Amino acid sequence: MDVGAKEFEESLPLLQELVQESDFVGLDIEFTGLRSNLSGPQQISLFDLPSEWYLKTRQSVQQFTICQIGLSMFSAIEGEANKYVAHSCNFFLFPTTFGILDSEFSFQASSVQFLNQYGFNYNKFLKNGIPYMNEEQEKKIRHDILSGNWRVRSSLDKDQIKVVIDEVTRWLDLAKEGDWMTLPGIAGFQAFEVQLVLRQALHNIWTVLKDDGVVVKKVSKQHRWYLQSTSCDRESCWKENILLSAKGFSVFFHMLVKAQKPLVGHNMMMDLLYLHEKFFRPLPESYDQFKQNIHSLFPVLIDTKNVTKDIWKEMNFPRVSSLSEVYEVLNSDLNPTKNSGPEIVHAISCEKYVETKCPHEAAYDAFLCGSVLLKVAHLLLQKVHGIDPIPESTFPQYLDVLAPYVNQVNLIRAGVPKINFSGPDYPSIRPPILILSVKRWPGVSEQQVYQKFQNLCKFDVRRLTRNQFLLLTNKFKDARNILKEYRGHPTLRVSLYRYWRHSPNVNCLLQVCGIMTAWALLAFILGRSGP
Repeated sequence: MDVGAKEFEESLPLLQELVQESDFVGLDIEFTGLRSNLSGPQQISLFDLPSEWYLKTRQSVQQFTICQIGLSMFSAIEGEANKYVAHSCNFFLFPTTFGILDSEFSFQASSVQFLNQYGFNYNKFLKNGIPYMNEEQEKKIRHDILSGNWRVRSSLDKDQIKVVIDEVTRWLDLAKEGDWMTLPGIAGFQAFEVQLVLRQALHNIWTVLKDDGVVVKKVSKQHRWYLQSTSCDRESCWKENILLSAKGFSVFFHMLVKAQKPLVGHNMMMDLLYLHEKFFRPLPESYDQFKQNIHSLFPVLIDTKNVTKDIWKEMNFPRVSSLSEVYEVLNSDLNPTKNSGPEIVHAISCEKYVETKCPHEAAYDAFLCGSVLLKVAHLLLQKVHGIDPIPESTFPQYLDVLAPYVNQVNLIRAGVPKINFSGPDYPSIRPPILILSVKRWPGVSEQQVYQKFQNLCKFDVRRLTRNQFLLLTNKFKDARNILKEYRGHPTLRVSLYRYWRHSPNVNCLLQVCGIMTAWALLAFILGRSGP
């Protein structure tokens, strides 16, 4: 089901009901860009601590925006053993442009090409995107609207409002009291905005919002005063309605938070960063504060990338690189619990996914996330009990076997492989750092070192001293190969990095201590030889 601005408000009650009745929610998000083209020290690296990785990635999240969110609400079907129905929805989003809000965001060419390749509908994103704002933006807009300081700031909105006022003014000159006209094609919070501006500019009209647009009626000043005083249409209520419409998808986001359902994604770290920045609050500078905020919003997170990565080798499944490939393996005869696992069906509104694969359509990928979770959980349950088929498997049982993976979110290219949102991060299990000592290669750069080794294996490179570089990979076999290949090399010496032996800071400290010790010893000797 595709949901844009025109359909969103009408579908909110149904969406709220689906979330509240679900066992868990699958999530996927598409962005206008993935990562800024940062250079040098600002590039993410395997050397980065989680806090360093977070601060670098935070800049990208602030630069780009969300163009589509997919949610798939999974619910066990009552009376049918281990059978689930998935309600999958695509939400096209576009930042709220209202009053002082006029967000700036970038497009990354590679991301646009990628989404185009998979048929992304940019018209729905740009022309019918659901508005949204975070709590800080809402606070500013609320203050301006309720204090009466609200003004139309966007030049586009000003032009549209001017056209509407001119049209209504010309009509008023010829209209009689009681006559009315319709302004078609105006919906959402723009309809409230137009009415508020018209009522402020023209004192002998009244406005009503109908299905076919905004209806303007010519009235006497006395009747206007009466209408303005009635409780069913007070200006304060209007302003709350404007704010509610302008918040758009953020209203549903807070419904999702309130429901406290397990949230399931695949490689979902970027998704969580965007959820925080765009719908909750601007990302804090503190990495620890970010973790606390996310954990309070979503107490149960499950990253299927983290789960599948852990069990894949043990099950002797073939190597895969994407969510859809993971799904295909779990649906194949390679999965020993294929026939006894949970049965998953699409809701009537999502029947296109029954026959059609739609990779990188957010709702479809959200459905894949939820399906992978159920199938992997069933595998784990069978492993624990040693029984196949397992009688009457339930989602609470699945959550029990998934407990070691809850709130463990996969992290790409950093000093640790995952982040723990419910406690301290686990220590790194990356291969050891290697140190490269270069001889007879004056002025060598990090890029030149990278190019030297890239055909053999992929390393992140960081300069340590003028002629020494640190090398780090995420594959143990690459570290072993490079040590073997360059053993005894005349100009490039590679060895294991030892902090207490190789760190310039430690060496400097040892030199200072050595000098101080020497001076102290000399003073002691001279003191004893004195009169």
